[in-house]
Amino acid sequence: MKRPPYVTDKALKQFIKSALEEDIQDGDHSTLSTIPADLVQKARCIIKQHCIVAGVELAAFIFKTFDKNMSVEVMIKDGESAKPGDIAFIVTGKAQSILQTERLVLNCMQRMSGIATLTHDWDSRLVGTKTKLLDTRKTTPNFRICEKWAVAIGGGTNHRYGLYDMIMLKDNHIDYNGSITNAVKMCKEYLKKNKKKLKIEVETRNLDEVKEAINAKVDRIMLDNMDVPTMKKAVELINGRCESEASGGITREMLKDVASTGVTYISAGALTHSAENIDISLKAVKD
Repeated sequence: MKRPPYVTDKALKQFIKSALEEDIQDGDHSTLSTIPADLVQKARCIIKQHCIVAGVELAAFIFKTFDKNMSVEVMIKDGESAKPGDIAFIVTGKAQSILQTERLVLNCMQRMSGIATLTHDWDSRLVGTKTKLLDTRKTTPNFRICEKWAVAIGGGTNHRYGLYDMIMLKDNHIDYNGSITNAVKMCKEYLKKNKKKLKIEVETRNLDEVKEAINAKVDRIMLDNMDVPTMKKAVELINGRCESEASGGITREMLKDVASTGVTYISAGALTHSAENIDISLKAVKD
């Protein structure tokens, strides 16, 4: 599948460099002391649970970034389902290179596959509705690129990537500023002054705030921690004048009921902060 726009070669190389420095530092002494530098070997990536596989493209990128002579034969692509015993790919290259990148590859794939699997499960409950499933910024520091990529692989839609690519006025912004009306006015002036084109979203906690956000003419209104009947009233008030987003305390069991209100989006931090890792291993191929 096509990479999301934030998954650039530059960003991936920066992530990989930092991760390998954390792990290897002055050398993988276990490998350097026992494995000949010129020994070429193979290893299989084995899936041990039913899942949606994610991180295969990243794994190949890690291998090639570390050692350009490594090659990867892919059997299961990102976004495809797998069962225990399936082989996702076979990597061939220097044994030292395989061993030094093994843990980074597995850490990424296990986490990403867990997120993709959970996202796919949640998103499947929205089939037949017009509501899209969003992730949030509730991600692991320095690992956001992988976690949000995994959401996309699992069929979800990425919300803003960070603080820079969309304006979102949350409860604390409103409380510090004083009002939705004034905060949005200041945002629009700021964007005009700085020649930026960013969408403005406002978090609302009740129907009065929804009305105020509508009058302020924003691009999206978040309905935060509202029950389903209140969300339905809010969507009726909005009446298509802007996008709507249900958020806060959303569970898997609630998805269909929330979608039935007509909201444009449902966002859930659980997609990234509550997904369980998938058991995956990289095993040497003994000729």
